[in-house]
Amino acid sequence: MANTYHQIYIQAVFAVKYRAAVLDKDWRATVFSVIGNIINETGCKTIIVNGVEDHAHCFFGLKPTISISELMKTVKAKSSKYINDNRLLLNRFEWQEGYGAFSYSNTQIDVVFNYIKNQEKHHAKETFKEEYVATLEKFQIPYDERFIFEDLK
Repeated sequence: MANTYHQIYIQAVFAVKYRAAVLDKDWRATVFSVIGNIINETGCKTIIVNGVEDHAHCFFGLKPTISISELMKTVKAKSSKYINDNRLLLNRFEWQEGYGAFSYSNTQIDVVFNYIKNQEKHHAKETFKEEYVATLEKFQIPYDERFIFEDLK
């Protein structure tokens, strides 16, 4: 549309179902690359995708005609399908229901990029749950701890 300008930076974070530590280092980068390509296929622009064994961070420029919820639904479904179709795990892979989405200004791009790039180093000091709760609190997002993560049954 003529005269429509936008720049919307989003960090989305989502966990493996039951926070299982199954994203193996041998193929994790490939899956994160697949996720980046899925984001780009929607017309959004991937900046970085990274994470550790039990969760992923996606940092991207959001196209305003795409809803975050539809994008995350597509990313999680297609990346799960990729993992399962390529038999990267012995059991069926699933992402946990839900996600966190946080917006940033263009002045914060480098800080967020480096934070996501250095996930392994960061998580040597802090668990994913601690990180996630701290982010919710930083963004002043009300939450009920009972519903943040689905625990193993």
